[in-house]
Amino acid sequence: MNKTCYVCEKGTLYSKKTDFKMYGVNLGKFDAEVCDQCGETLFSESSSDKIDVAARKAGVWGLEAETTVGEVGNSLDVRINKKLAAFVGLTKGTPIRIYPEGKKKVVIESVASS
Repeated sequence: MNKTCYVCEKGTLYSKKTDFKMYGVNLGKFDAEVCDQCGETLFSESSSDKIDVAARKAGVWGLEAETTVGEVGNSLDVRINKKLAAFVGLTKGTPIRIYPEGKKKVVIESVASS
């Protein structure tokens, strides 16, 4: 029996192995239901558990962190935790570029040559 998409309520959900990426790292293909109209991808609880295991194995589990903006002299600073810094290859002295991507998002990009 075909299922109607829970999101758009127009499309039909079909089963498919789908790539799952976290922080730009492809964790593999997992069973999902995908809408043929809106493209919404829904993973089962079983697939979510497998994704969690793959994320831990890839070292991307728990990279997200909250911090606060501080002040140093006349400038503001943001602290980046060691796990996240190691993941993206930041160390003291690494040249970076900072720019806004809209009013609520700031991008920090390493400019060091690889």
